[in-house]
Amino acid sequence: MAPVADAANIVMARDLSIHYRSNRSEPGFLAVQGVSLDIARGEILGLVGESGSGKSTLAVTVAGLAGGHAVGSGAPEICGGSLEVFGTRLRGVHRRRRDRLTLRIGYLPQDAAERLSASLTVADNVAEPIYMRDRRFNTREAAAAVATVIDSVRLPLSLMNKLPYELSSGQRQRVALARSLILEPALLVADEPTGGVDASVRDGVLDSLKDLQSRREFSALIVSSDLAVVSRIADHVAVLQHGIVVGVGNIDELLAHPHDPYLKGLARARRLNGKGRDAHVHQA
Repeated sequence: MAPVADAANIVMARDLSIHYRSNRSEPGFLAVQGVSLDIARGEILGLVGESGSGKSTLAVTVAGLAGGHAVGSGAPEICGGSLEVFGTRLRGVHRRRRDRLTLRIGYLPQDAAERLSASLTVADNVAEPIYMRDRRFNTREAAAAVATVIDSVRLPLSLMNKLPYELSSGQRQRVALARSLILEPALLVADEPTGGVDASVRDGVLDSLKDLQSRREFSALIVSSDLAVVSRIADHVAVLQHGIVVGVGNIDELLAHPHDPYLKGLARARRLNGKGRDAHVHQA
């Protein structure tokens, strides 16, 4: 059953389909098919699915970075249904309106830690989005904002003048998270926020994100192929399989009474691994 529209929902997808346009060398590809889901104000929605299920395509589209008038070729494009973010319909949205919308959205791509500039310090990497928005922004205010968000993701301020290569993988991931939050977005879209992070430090990254979300009260879409990640941080979960949502709700309730073969596989994997040690979804 499709979610019911509500004024408190900041993301509303209705029968949403997303494709990649064809070119001379490759045929077009329908990555997301008929998805309906909501993200309420202040809610964390987890999006879980195996590799190739359409998670990243859906995430980049919700972040306002899909194709159309604003983004070049090779980007996904809404081809069916509707998607509203903060009341803005994204299908065919004009570039200027999209640019205003994305100022309210923080996006943490899957390879965010690797995208940090090797020649910039931690502080400069985090501050960069501020100056991309306003080159004349007050440097003292920017420095204060950077220090605040660095502290918020539980990194010592002594790291601010270091270069990314001097940090551990977990520290680099937190720097990338801080960068995505520096403009204080009302919506965070995080694609594999613990990607490349050792299991021993994964929970620390998630706890800092959860604590920050609780204090700032932004909404979030957290994408992961790991049930343990979404189980730890998300209020509700959407399960994506072959571009189709096969379940939305509380993860324990979904897996207690699975109605879809894929959900039954996830429930089986979870039982085998123990509830507290969820398997990656590709094991289902």
